[in-house]
Amino acid sequence: MPQPLYDRVDRAIMEHLQRHGRTPNVELAEAVHLSPTSCLRRTKALEADGVIAGYRADLDRERLGLGLTVFLSLKVEHSRTSAAEVGQALAAIEHVVACHVVSGDADFLVELAVPDLRTFEAVLYDRVLAIAPILDVRSTVVIRTIVDRGPLPLTSWAARPARQDDREAR
Repeated sequence: MPQPLYDRVDRAIMEHLQRHGRTPNVELAEAVHLSPTSCLRRTKALEADGVIAGYRADLDRERLGLGLTVFLSLKVEHSRTSAAEVGQALAAIEHVVACHVVSGDADFLVELAVPDLRTFEAVLYDRVLAIAPILDVRSTVVIRTIVDRGPLPLTSWAARPARQDDREAR
Protein backbone atom coordinates (compact mmCIF):
# COMPACT_ATOMS: atom_id res chain seq x y z
CA MET A 1 0.00 0.00 0.00
CA PRO A 2 1.54 3.35 -0.99
CA GLN A 3 2.22 5.86 1.75
CA PRO A 4 0.22 9.09 1.63
CA LEU A 5 2.33 11.98 0.41
CA TYR A 6 1.99 15.34 2.13
CA ASP A 7 4.42 18.23 2.17
CA ARG A 8 6.28 19.48 5.24
CA VAL A 9 3.64 22.12 6.01
CA ASP A 10 0.80 19.57 5.98
CA ARG A 11 2.88 17.32 8.25
CA ALA A 12 3.58 20.26 10.59
CA ILE A 13 -0.15 20.97 10.84
CA MET A 14 -0.92 17.30 11.57
CA GLU A 15 1.94 17.03 14.10
CA HIS A 16 0.74 20.12 15.95
CA LEU A 17 -2.93 19.08 15.97
CA GLN A 18 -2.08 15.60 17.29
CA ARG A 19 -0.52 17.19 20.36
CA HIS A 20 -2.72 20.29 20.68
CA GLY A 21 -6.08 19.54 19.03
CA ARG A 22 -7.82 22.59 20.46
CA THR A 23 -5.35 25.09 19.03
CA PRO A 24 -7.18 28.05 17.46
CA ASN A 25 -6.40 28.49 13.76
CA VAL A 26 -4.47 31.74 14.32
CA GLU A 27 -2.12 30.02 16.79
CA LEU A 28 -1.81 26.98 14.53
CA ALA A 29 -0.93 29.22 11.58
CA GLU A 30 1.76 30.93 13.64
CA ALA A 31 3.18 27.59 14.82
CA VAL A 32 3.51 26.27 11.24
CA HIS A 33 4.54 29.63 9.72
CA LEU A 34 1.52 30.21 7.46
CA SER A 35 -1.09 32.90 7.11
CA PRO A 36 -4.31 32.04 8.98
CA THR A 37 -6.22 31.81 5.67
CA SER A 38 -3.74 29.38 4.11
CA CYS A 39 -3.53 27.35 7.32
CA LEU A 40 -7.30 27.02 7.54
CA ARG A 41 -7.51 26.00 3.87
CA ARG A 42 -4.88 23.28 4.40
CA THR A 43 -6.52 22.04 7.61
CA LYS A 44 -9.92 21.85 5.90
CA ALA A 45 -8.32 19.97 2.98
CA LEU A 46 -6.75 17.46 5.40
CA GLU A 47 -10.16 17.01 7.03
CA ALA A 48 -11.87 16.59 3.64
CA ASP A 49 -9.22 14.02 2.60
CA GLY A 50 -10.04 12.08 5.78
CA VAL A 51 -6.45 12.36 7.03
CA ILE A 52 -7.72 14.32 10.01
CA ALA A 53 -10.48 11.93 11.00
CA GLY A 54 -11.83 13.98 13.90
CA TYR A 55 -11.07 15.68 17.19
CA ARG A 56 -11.63 14.33 20.67
CA ALA A 57 -10.76 14.85 24.31
CA ASP A 58 -8.23 12.46 25.84
CA LEU A 59 -9.86 11.29 29.06
CA ASP A 60 -8.16 9.78 32.12
CA ARG A 61 -9.51 6.24 32.54
CA GLU A 62 -8.46 5.98 36.18
CA ARG A 63 -10.24 9.19 37.20
CA LEU A 64 -13.36 8.01 35.37
CA GLY A 65 -13.41 4.74 37.30
CA LEU A 66 -12.19 2.64 34.35
CA GLY A 67 -8.79 1.81 35.81
CA LEU A 68 -8.56 -1.78 34.57
CA THR A 69 -7.47 -2.42 30.99
CA VAL A 70 -7.69 -5.95 29.61
CA PHE A 71 -6.69 -7.25 26.19
CA LEU A 72 -8.55 -10.23 24.79
CA SER A 73 -7.10 -12.47 22.10
CA LEU A 74 -10.01 -14.17 20.34
CA LYS A 75 -10.04 -17.18 18.03
CA VAL A 76 -13.15 -17.42 15.91
CA GLU A 77 -14.65 -19.70 13.29
CA HIS A 78 -13.02 -18.84 9.98
CA SER A 79 -15.57 -17.32 7.65
CA ARG A 80 -16.47 -13.81 6.56
CA THR A 81 -19.90 -14.24 8.10
CA SER A 82 -18.43 -15.23 11.46
CA ALA A 83 -15.92 -12.39 11.40
CA ALA A 84 -18.66 -9.88 10.60
CA GLU A 85 -20.88 -11.24 13.38
CA VAL A 86 -18.05 -11.07 15.92
CA GLY A 87 -17.11 -7.54 14.83
CA GLN A 88 -20.69 -6.27 15.13
CA ALA A 89 -21.20 -7.92 18.51
CA LEU A 90 -17.93 -6.52 19.90
CA ALA A 91 -18.74 -3.02 18.62
CA ALA A 92 -21.97 -3.14 20.66
CA ILE A 93 -20.13 -3.77 23.96
CA GLU A 94 -19.60 -0.39 25.62
CA HIS A 95 -16.39 -1.48 27.39
CA VAL A 96 -14.66 -2.31 24.09
CA VAL A 97 -12.45 0.68 23.31
CA ALA A 98 -10.49 -0.90 20.43
CA CYS A 99 -10.85 -4.01 18.28
CA HIS A 100 -8.47 -5.25 15.61
CA VAL A 101 -8.49 -8.18 13.19
CA VAL A 102 -5.00 -9.66 13.53
CA SER A 103 -2.86 -12.47 12.20
CA GLY A 104 -0.96 -15.00 14.27
CA ASP A 105 -2.30 -17.01 17.19
CA ALA A 106 -5.49 -14.94 17.46
CA ASP A 107 -8.02 -13.60 14.97
CA PHE A 108 -9.13 -10.53 16.95
CA LEU A 109 -7.35 -8.39 19.53
CA VAL A 110 -9.78 -6.49 21.74
CA GLU A 111 -9.05 -3.78 24.30
CA LEU A 112 -11.48 -3.40 27.20
CA ALA A 113 -11.67 -0.56 29.73
CA VAL A 114 -13.52 -1.67 32.87
CA PRO A 115 -13.76 -0.50 36.47
CA ASP A 116 -12.66 -3.74 38.10
CA LEU A 117 -12.27 -7.53 37.84
CA ARG A 118 -15.93 -8.15 38.71
CA THR A 119 -17.05 -6.03 35.75
CA PHE A 120 -14.47 -7.71 33.52
CA GLU A 121 -15.83 -11.11 34.52
CA ALA A 122 -19.39 -10.03 33.70
CA VAL A 123 -18.37 -8.58 30.32
CA LEU A 124 -16.37 -11.70 29.51
CA TYR A 125 -19.01 -14.27 30.45
CA ASP A 126 -22.22 -12.40 29.65
CA ARG A 127 -21.19 -10.55 26.50
CA VAL A 128 -18.00 -11.83 24.87
CA LEU A 129 -18.43 -15.57 25.40
CA ALA A 130 -22.07 -15.24 24.32
CA ILE A 131 -20.86 -14.48 20.76
CA ALA A 132 -21.37 -17.85 19.03
CA PRO A 133 -18.45 -17.87 16.53
CA ILE A 134 -15.86 -17.30 19.29
CA LEU A 135 -13.92 -20.50 19.89
CA ASP A 136 -11.27 -19.37 22.38
CA VAL A 137 -10.49 -16.33 24.52
CA ARG A 138 -7.18 -15.46 26.16
CA SER A 139 -7.05 -12.42 28.42
CA THR A 140 -4.11 -10.23 29.40
CA VAL A 141 -4.57 -7.79 32.27
CA VAL A 142 -2.58 -4.56 31.99
CA ILE A 143 -0.52 -3.82 35.08
CA ARG A 144 0.70 -0.39 33.98
CA THR A 145 0.57 1.54 30.71
CA ILE A 146 3.82 3.07 29.51
CA VAL A 147 2.64 4.75 26.27
CA ASP A 148 -0.97 5.38 25.30
CA ARG A 149 -2.29 7.02 22.10
CA GLY A 150 0.89 8.85 21.23
CA PRO A 151 1.09 10.97 18.10
CA LEU A 152 1.74 9.15 14.82
CA PRO A 153 5.32 9.39 13.49
CA LEU A 154 4.73 11.67 10.50
CA THR A 155 8.40 12.43 9.84
CA SER A 156 8.82 9.15 7.93
CA TRP A 157 6.43 10.24 5.16
CA ALA A 158 7.83 11.35 1.83
CA ALA A 159 7.05 14.91 0.75
CA ARG A 160 4.56 15.53 -2.02
CA PRO A 161 4.34 18.51 -4.30
CA ALA A 162 2.33 21.37 -2.87
CA ARG A 163 -1.24 21.74 -4.11
CA GLN A 164 -1.79 24.52 -6.66
CA ASP A 165 -4.15 26.46 -4.37
CA ASP A 166 -1.53 26.39 -1.60
CA ARG A 167 1.21 27.75 -3.85
CA GLU A 168 -1.07 30.64 -4.75
CA ALA A 169 -1.88 31.34 -1.08
CA ARG A 170 1.78 31.86 -0.15
